[in-house]
Amino acid sequence: MKEQLAEAFNNLIDKLKGWFNTIIEYLPNFVLAILVLITAYFIAKYVNKATKKIVDKKVQDESVSGMISRITAVIVVLAGLFLALGIMNLNQALTSLLAGAGVAGLAIGLALQGTLSNTISGIILSFRKKIQIGNWVETNGFSGEVMDINMKDFTLKEADNNIVVIPNKKILENPLKNYSLTTKMRVFIECGVGYESDLEKVESLTKEVIAKTFDQVEKPEDVEFYYTEFGNSSINYLCRFWIDAESMLEKLRAKTKAIIEIKKAYDKEGINIPFPIRTLKFDNELAFNNPVEFEKISKN
Repeated sequence: MKEQLAEAFNNLIDKLKGWFNTIIEYLPNFVLAILVLITAYFIAKYVNKATKKIVDKKVQDESVSGMISRITAVIVVLAGLFLALGIMNLNQALTSLLAGAGVAGLAIGLALQGTLSNTISGIILSFRKKIQIGNWVETNGFSGEVMDINMKDFTLKEADNNIVVIPNKKILENPLKNYSLTTKMRVFIECGVGYESDLEKVESLTKEVIAKTFDQVEKPEDVEFYYTEFGNSSINYLCRFWIDAESMLEKLRAKTKAIIEIKKAYDKEGINIPFPIRTLKFDNELAFNNPVEFEKISKN
């Protein structure tokens, strides 16, 4: 019994000596690895702040800039961790860590495919100079002012003050019309005048009214005027002109003002704007005095 205890004690001493020798052998590498991790941590903090300052100049959304800066910091820390593991000759652990990270990343990516798609789309939209907060845009069947671009969705405020939230993925996959990229918008007015009207007078009067109403239209010749068709009750025309505007609300206000002034001018000059009229004419007289005919009509 004593011999077994002595043998076990000797084995323990040998193990401890082996561990101690290993620690002494790898102590410089361990210290160097710790220094690498500490250095990577401080570099990550600096990179985080520097990246945030750079991104803030191009992206207005705080959440997007914060996420990008944090991702950059995490990459720096992971690089330091891998370097430290390599210094300590833990190549097998490093390989296992990379494999595990790859499998976990694939599983998370499949589980959060929609969320990650919207997140990446939000980052892309935040860097697009042609889409900024405050722009008036039209996309996915909605039109309004861009109120927010974050990591999940794209927020619009329509002209009726309703808020529309659209997933970022939908914005990238569908066409988007940005009215704020240009300082001019074209107003279209379609109307009709009676067949008895002097068409040349209608054209010149309409152009003069538009030129007097809007400062952006310097002269009547700048107004485009085209007769388009012989309608059922009127001769129809299309009038269009340019105004200084960056939103659909300004365009609608200008169109409303133009319609009011054109109507006033037409009323003053006696120009008729007809509305559809249907005339029913009966050429035959119904013979109600004939009992046979009256009976047929009653049955029908």
